[in-house]
Amino acid sequence: MDSDASDFCRVLHPKLVGALALHCGDRHLAEELAQETLARVWERWATVRGLDAPAAWAFRVAFNLASSRFRRLAAERRAHRRAGVPAAVIPEVDRAEALAVREAVAALPERQRAAVVLRYFADLPVAQVAEILGCEPGTVKSLTSHARAHLRRHLDIGAEDEEEREYA
Repeated sequence: MDSDASDFCRVLHPKLVGALALHCGDRHLAEELAQETLARVWERWATVRGLDAPAAWAFRVAFNLASSRFRRLAAERRAHRRAGVPAAVIPEVDRAEALAVREAVAALPERQRAAVVLRYFADLPVAQVAEILGCEPGTVKSLTSHARAHLRRHLDIGAEDEEEREYA
C-alpha cells in the first residue's frame, strides 16, 4: 500500500470521527464507524484515489454505515419489545463533556443533521453533500437553512452573531 493511502486516512480520520460524533451523538460509535470506513477506503484505495472526491466517497460510506447501524438498533429494540425483554440502560457517553452545540445538532432531524455536519463540520461543498445524501444541491441548501434557523433558536444566537462567527 502506498503512502498516499496512509496520508489520506491520517488526515481524514479526525474529520470523520468529529462528523460522526456530531451525527450519532456517541464518540465511541463514531470511532468505530470511522475505523470501518477507513478500512473500506484502504481495501479499495486503487479505486478511491481515482475518484474526483475521495473524501466525499468516504463520508458517504461513513454516513451509510451510521444509518445501517441506526436501523439495526431500531429493529433490535422492536424485537426486544415484542419478546418482552426490558430495554437495556445504556449510559450517556461523555455527557459531562457534552457541549450545547452537540446537543442542539443532535436535536435536528436526521437529514438536517447530516447536511449541517457534512457542510459545516466536514467543510464539504454543497455539491458533494448533495451527492452523499442523494439529493439536489437546492435540497442541501434548504436543509442547512432550516438547520441553522433551529440552531440559532436553540443556542440563542442572533443572525448577526452567526454571520460574524461564520466569517471570523
